[in-house]
This record gives sequence, C-alpha cells and structure tokens, in this order.
Amino acid sequence: MAVKIRLSRQGRKKAPFYRLVVADSRSPRDGKFIELIGTYNPMTDPAAVTINEERALYWLKQGALPSDTARGLLRKQGVWDKFKGGEQKQ
Repeated sequence: MAVKIRLSRQGRKKAPFYRLVVADSRSPRDGKFIELIGTYNPMTDPAAVTINEERALYWLKQGALPSDTARGLLRKQGVWDKFKGGEQKQ
C-alpha cells in the first residue's frame, strides 16, 4: 500500500479549508484517509497552518510521501527539516 501525505479539501465554494491527511494513494482526494495530522486555512491573513509534528514525523519515517503542496507546508512549519536532519544522522 503506497501511503501519501496530502491535502483534502473541505469548506464551501470560494471558501476552501484543507485537512492534511495520511491516505492510501489510491483513495479519492476527499475520500477515506488513515489519519488527520493537520489543517491549513488559506483564507486567513496570514494563512493558518497547524500540524501535529510528532505524527507527521512518524509517517514520514514510515515511508509516506508528501505531495508537493504538503511538502511545502511541512517545510514552512519546520517538520521537513527535522525529518531530513534525522535522516542524515543515521
């Protein structure tokens, strides 16, 4: 099973709100997911991002691949750097 970290769209028309989820790559964008690890609200100024860092690092270490946008959010919150830093030490 290929696991991905990606965004799932919520909210209403012209007012998007996203969940950062861990999901099977074959499931639909807004469909079934394994775990909710954060949220992203682009409508606030500045954009509100909350990520459960511990769970995100766990899934990255298990081999979950983030989408481009999810990787950007993880990088913005500093989670990606912690993951890459820990990977190089081993």
